[in-house]
Amino acid sequence: MLCAWRRTSILLRIAGRRYNSTAVLTSEPVILRPYQEQCLDACMDALRAGHTRLGVSLPTGAGKTTVFISLLSRLAPPAENEKATRSLIVVNSIELARQSAAQVARLFPNWTVEIEQGGKYIASGYADVTVATYQTLSKENRLLKFDPAALKAVIVDEAHHAAAKSYRALLSRFHQDIKHPNPDAIQETAHKVPIIGFSATFGRHDGLALGSVFERIVYHRDFLEMIKEEWLCDVRFTTVRAQLNLQNVTISGKNGDFNPTSLAQVVNTDTMNDVVVKAWIDRASNRRSTLVFCVNIDHVKALTQTFRKYGIDARYIFSETPPVQRQALVADFKTGLFPVLVNCAILTEGADIPNIDCVLVARPTRSRNIFAQMIGRGMRLSPHTGKEDCRIIDFVDSNGRVNGVVSVPTLFGLDPFSLECEDETPQSLDIRMKEAEEAELPVIGLGNASSIPEPKSILYTDHDDPFSILQVNSKSVHVNELSPYTWVACGGGVYVIELLKQGFVRIDRNSEMERYESYFTPPSWADPSTKASPYLNSRFVTAGPDLEQVIKGTDHYIENRIFKTVSTSGLRRTAKWRSAAASDAQKKMIEKRWVKSPPEMSTEEQRAYLAVLKKGDAATVITRMKHGSQGRLKKQIKVMKKAAEAISKEEQRRSREEVKVGLLA
Repeated sequence: MLCAWRRTSILLRIAGRRYNSTAVLTSEPVILRPYQEQCLDACMDALRAGHTRLGVSLPTGAGKTTVFISLLSRLAPPAENEKATRSLIVVNSIELARQSAAQVARLFPNWTVEIEQGGKYIASGYADVTVATYQTLSKENRLLKFDPAALKAVIVDEAHHAAAKSYRALLSRFHQDIKHPNPDAIQETAHKVPIIGFSATFGRHDGLALGSVFERIVYHRDFLEMIKEEWLCDVRFTTVRAQLNLQNVTISGKNGDFNPTSLAQVVNTDTMNDVVVKAWIDRASNRRSTLVFCVNIDHVKALTQTFRKYGIDARYIFSETPPVQRQALVADFKTGLFPVLVNCAILTEGADIPNIDCVLVARPTRSRNIFAQMIGRGMRLSPHTGKEDCRIIDFVDSNGRVNGVVSVPTLFGLDPFSLECEDETPQSLDIRMKEAEEAELPVIGLGNASSIPEPKSILYTDHDDPFSILQVNSKSVHVNELSPYTWVACGGGVYVIELLKQGFVRIDRNSEMERYESYFTPPSWADPSTKASPYLNSRFVTAGPDLEQVIKGTDHYIENRIFKTVSTSGLRRTAKWRSAAASDAQKKMIEKRWVKSPPEMSTEEQRAYLAVLKKGDAATVITRMKHGSQGRLKKQIKVMKKAAEAISKEEQRRSREEVKVGLLA
C-alpha cells in the first residue's frame, strides 16, 4: 500500500495541480559564470562558519535563479538531521513562481518540483523543491504543510521585501532568530533552517531593517560592474531635459520617494506625454522591444494612447490586468508582436524578458533601487534575438534642481543638469566622471551641491550674529575694502552706518528690482521724555546694481551733504574712540536687549564678553540689534536647522540603499 503522502502526490498530479519536473527527460549542463561560482563559494563558506541567515545581492540579469538553484544542489542535509532534504523557495508573484519552477525542472530534471499558489497550484509539501508565493504562505493552513525539520534551506527571492511583517511571520516558522511580528504568536523555537535571500536591490529605502531577517550580506555585485565586465548587455544612455517642475511634488514619509498622485500631476500631461513619445520616435523607433515605466494607472493609459496617436502599436499592463491577459501580453511582447509595452510597477521586479532593447523611464524617482530595477529590465543578454545593446532614455527636470532625483548621470556621480547625456556608454560616462574629479568639478552625492546647505556644520557669519566680537573684527572684509568708514553688515543684504549724532544711513537689497538702495534717516532732536520718534522720515540717497557703487556714492553724500562742514574722522574704523572700553550705557543697552544666540553664553561668559568689549565693537553690536540682525539670525538658524535635518534624513535614506558585504544592522 502506498503511504499517505505518496497517494496525495499522485492525486495532485492526476488533478493537474502538480508541477512535476520528472516529465522533463533531458537537461542542459549547468555552466556557471566565474562570479556565480564566487557567490556559491561565499554562501557555502558562510554556512560552514555557522551563519544561517544570508543575503546575496546580484543585479538583474546576473542569473539569480540559476545561482540559488545551484546552491540547493550543493547543500547537503545537516549531519544532525539527514532527513532534511527538501527546499522551499519563496517568491512574490505567480510569474516568478512559474519561472523558478521551470528553471528547477530544466536544470535538475530528477528533482520533483511543485508550486504552492492560490487555488490553482496546491503542493503536497513533500517535493524536493516547492516554489511558493508569500501571499499563499500567509495562510496558516498552507504554511503548516511545510515541516521545518524536513527542510535543508529556504530561499527568498526579491529578498528586499523580507523585512515586511508578512514575510517575517512565515519565515519565523523556520528560524528561531526571526521574530514573529505578532508578539502573541506561538513561534517555533527549535529550528534554524538556513534562510538565504537573493535580490538585485538588497536595500530598503523605507527604513525597515533587513537585519531583522538576515544577519549578513555574503556577496554583492553592482550592475555597473556587470555591464563593464560584459556580463550584461552593452548600454546606450540618453537623458532628455524636459519641462518638468518637481519642486512642489510631495515626498512620501514612508519610503522617501515621490508620492505617485502628486508626481502624476506633473508627469501625466498632454505636453509631457508628447515629449516622451517624440523622444522615443527620435532616438528609439528602430528598437524591437521597448518597456515603458509610468507613475500610475492613469499615466499608463494616457501614455499608451499618445503612442497610438502617433501610429505606434503600444499596449499596456497594470495591476488590474487579468492574469491570463497579462501572460498573453508578455508572451506576445517577447516574440516581438508589438514594439512598446507600457506598465506601472508590474514589471519592475522579476520580469524575465531578455529581448527588451529599450527602456523608457517616464517616472522620476528618488530611489536608486527602483531606478536600477527599471533600467535593469533591459540589461539581459539576448544574442538569439539579434539584440546588441539596450538604449535607456530617462527625463531630467529642467526647471529646478530637486534634491535626490536619480538619473543616468547620477549613477556615475555626475551632475545631470550640466551633462548632456546623448548616446553615452558606461565607459564614456566613467571617463567623464574621472575628468570631473581631475578638474575638481562638483560631483553628485545627494544631489546638486550648489543648492543644498552644508549639513555637517552650521556657520553663523558676522552678517547675522550681533554678539560675536571675533567676527565683528575679522569678517565683513568685502565691506571694509569698499569704504574707510564703519559700515556694519547686518545680514539679509542690509548695511548700516551710524552717523554719531547725525542719524544713520541704511542700504537694503531690493530683490525685485535687483539693486541696492541707500536711504539717509536724520535725527528729529525730539525730547527723549516724549513718545515722539527720535528720527525724521528717511530720504533716498542713491541706488545701483553694484554694492560697491552704492557704498561709494553714499560715502560721497555723507562727506558733501551731511558732514559738509564737519570732519568725518569719527566715522572711520581707525577712530580712537572705537578702541576705548565700552561705556556703561552701551553695556546696559546690550544687557537689556540680550537674547541668547548660538553659541549660547552662560552668565559668566556674558560678563567676560562685556568686560573686554570695546566701544567700537559695542556700537557695532547695538547697530546690528537695532537693525534686525537678531530676528534674521533666528530665521536663518531655523531654516538652516531644517535644511540640515532634511539632508541628514536624505543621507540616511540613501545609506539604506547602499549594499555592502558584511553584517546587517
